[in-house]
Amino acid sequence: MTRPLRALFPRVPAAERETVAVRRRRRRVVAVTAVTGAGLLGVSLSTVPGSPRFYRLTTATATTWIAGSLLSGPLHLGRSVGHGDRLRRPVLVPALLGVAVFVPFYGCALVCRGIPPLNRMLTSVLAYAHRGSNGPVLATTLLNGAAEEVFFRGALYAAIAGPTAPITVSTATYVLATTATRNPMLVAASAVLGTVFAVQRHATGGIQASMITHLVWSTLMLRFLPPLFPPPPHPDGSP
Repeated sequence: MTRPLRALFPRVPAAERETVAVRRRRRRVVAVTAVTGAGLLGVSLSTVPGSPRFYRLTTATATTWIAGSLLSGPLHLGRSVGHGDRLRRPVLVPALLGVAVFVPFYGCALVCRGIPPLNRMLTSVLAYAHRGSNGPVLATTLLNGAAEEVFFRGALYAAIAGPTAPITVSTATYVLATTATRNPMLVAASAVLGTVFAVQRHATGGIQASMITHLVWSTLMLRFLPPLFPPPPHPDGSP
């Protein structure tokens, strides 16, 4: 088997071979967490951007993903195949992938800027970046990005049996949870990102790779997209 294929199908640590009882318990916890987290996500993105309630709800959403994941059972960081076929923690490649995934998203944003309905959808989402202070916005964005990986590519992925079914099911659940935001642009993005992150989880056997990619992508999106979609002025004329 060539090295690229070995990277996609590495040796899975024995700790990930869970018993039926452990998997059943994980599934119960994951089901409750998924419903609760999706509900909080939808409510948080219906609040006033930059308001204290928005930050409380987004923090509660991230806390729900993480707490449910930890209660469901053990999580694994994963490994990738390095030089000499040695297994190591993935860092550089996931970071570069985060940049690579950002580029087409930025290109699509440039196109959407000229299409009024899509422009309004993106402006609505990015209002949370414009109206909040940069530090808290970045912190909550990265916290929720990491929490999503812990849950969707961690606990949820581990709760699904089969060699490739976890990729499909975890991605579909990620998309379904994102529909709570009622924003088609976010739902479409979750389908693309969910697939990328799930394949990373499959390739490495853990959540570290997808988490790094997600955080790099989120940081770049938060840095470069808001200037493309300035928010409309307030009725009193303030920005």
